[in-house]
Amino acid sequence: MTLKIETFSNVSGGNALYKALAHPLAAEQIETLVLELAVGGPVAIYDPLGQAESFRAIYDIDHWDCVGVFVQDVDAIGENVLGKRAAPVTEIGESGAVTVFIAAFDASRLTEQVRHLFPVGAKVVSFDQCRLPDTMLTNRRRYLDPLNFATNFGFFRDSKGHHTRIGSANYWFGHGAHETSIWLRLYNENGDVIAEWEEELASTSGSYSIDSYEIRKRFDLDDFTGSLFMHVIGTAGHDNVKYVVDTYGDDPTVLSGTHDANAWPADYYAGLPAPHDGERVVLWVQNSHPVPIPAGAIGLNLMGGDNSRWLDQTVAPFGTCAIDVSELLPDARWPDQIEVRAGRHFVRPRYEVSDGNGRSRMAHANVERTDLTPDPKIAELANLMGKGYILAAPILPLERWKSFALPTPMARDQEQLPLAALLVDGSGVEVARHNLGCVARDECPALDLNALLEKSGATLASGYGHVELVYDFSDGGNDAADGWLHGLFRYVDRESGHTAETSFGAHIYNIPITYRNEPQSYIGQAPGLSTRLFLRLGRPPFDSLCQLIYPSSMPWRDTSSTDIVLNDETGNEVGREHIEIPCGGSRLLRYSEMFDAKTRKTAGAGAHIMVRDTTCRLFGYQGLLNGHGAFSFDHMFGF
Repeated sequence: MTLKIETFSNVSGGNALYKALAHPLAAEQIETLVLELAVGGPVAIYDPLGQAESFRAIYDIDHWDCVGVFVQDVDAIGENVLGKRAAPVTEIGESGAVTVFIAAFDASRLTEQVRHLFPVGAKVVSFDQCRLPDTMLTNRRRYLDPLNFATNFGFFRDSKGHHTRIGSANYWFGHGAHETSIWLRLYNENGDVIAEWEEELASTSGSYSIDSYEIRKRFDLDDFTGSLFMHVIGTAGHDNVKYVVDTYGDDPTVLSGTHDANAWPADYYAGLPAPHDGERVVLWVQNSHPVPIPAGAIGLNLMGGDNSRWLDQTVAPFGTCAIDVSELLPDARWPDQIEVRAGRHFVRPRYEVSDGNGRSRMAHANVERTDLTPDPKIAELANLMGKGYILAAPILPLERWKSFALPTPMARDQEQLPLAALLVDGSGVEVARHNLGCVARDECPALDLNALLEKSGATLASGYGHVELVYDFSDGGNDAADGWLHGLFRYVDRESGHTAETSFGAHIYNIPITYRNEPQSYIGQAPGLSTRLFLRLGRPPFDSLCQLIYPSSMPWRDTSSTDIVLNDETGNEVGREHIEIPCGGSRLLRYSEMFDAKTRKTAGAGAHIMVRDTTCRLFGYQGLLNGHGAFSFDHMFGF
């Protein structure tokens, strides 16, 4: 049961109409309007922009006394719209409607063009009856401007000693925004609103933090696990709401981290790991719509299989549901991977792994592409782009951690992955190569990176390094690559047993020629050859860990020219360190070692770091250490 709504396209980007119709405040007004028109007599629907079907996908209008659907475009005449044959708007006057419903925002111009054609005395309503207040709009002249709907959902919990902290920076300020704020609404697992407030952001590039423990005290709340809806007002440059999610506990063994939800619901998600022996994997589903997810609409199946098992449970509007993977797929075991059939009902979900010893970790699944097919040209790019697509992830210091990599199919048409794993020292020297051959969709192996190093007889002189998953066509598969290579990376503390994991996808790095918007840039056109990464810093007693990787598809500048800029909560610079990373190498950094105690004290509890480099694009990973063997680890984001 897939919702027939357009949420995101890799060609056109996010769909502001979807966000406008599904916005919690708009939904309250729309539901009232829908009920009024259900009892208000015959309704004619004028659909000049083809938006009526998206409206119907979310709201039940089938019980309206609809006397016809009318269109403006000649090519749309005769099409099936809302179950009726679309007629030209020139015929609307003969419909007998007492209400004309215009399926469009900013409808005044559209209305005045044809008002004289409407039935005499007919009431005219439109989506404009359900607009957000002007005070919540960045661009009041164009309602569906994406900047008006810089929204996202956050997983938010304060229950049984588990707390959540969401944080980021006012990166919109750097693009010219002023008087920026965040409107927030907190839903519990039943979809009930339990808190609503607004946070003003300083008119600087400073950081902000929203802590569940503090919110619980402020609003005198009971235990909750649910969704925090965020709407940023007064944006510029970006309509994406990016943030870090830290989960921490009263018990110091509870610590994990992930990041933003990717704000557009998708058909499928992948990269959900099956439980290892003794583990429990829970998929957290956050309904992103003001209507229920019906029973039987969410399913799980093993990657490469079609034998889906379906959740026999309704999820309330804006509600949150925990799905125990083993209840639907009892035989699934690591390194099995699980595909989530989501039907566009929810944003990219988090999952939580508990090991039975009080330790848990949280990460997220990824959007599985339905619009991507293999690209044979990728196999021909080596002469121009060297390694081409690179998926880079840390190999943490061998004495303390064990590092694992699991390639993850991330497109529905991806049947094989022609892969190799390159093991690289921090100095940029490749010390070992492991060819995987053409891996079948359902047979991706978990790579023990420490064991591969030992087996090859190689050592990491730096004590740490990174792995690069790349396409390798030496065993065939020339027509199997699609450029959407993903992987899950898992890290285990040898002493405490605490585990963290993260996942990401491949890019082409640090070459001046482009292929299909690669090398990707965080903002602006490719090639992306610079770095602006956000590093959140833990509040005492947490220390922060960061590994910066300088991947390069072909030789680029010999070293990076990287500034580590420490800012206090207001965005004022209080410290700066300059480092150089060898091309193809990496640097492992600790906050406590980068800056002395006096500088860290001046920076304060709300400090953050911006990693800046105008000479190359770096990729980074960040984590927290609490001194009790617990740690978090996730990739960084930029803006």
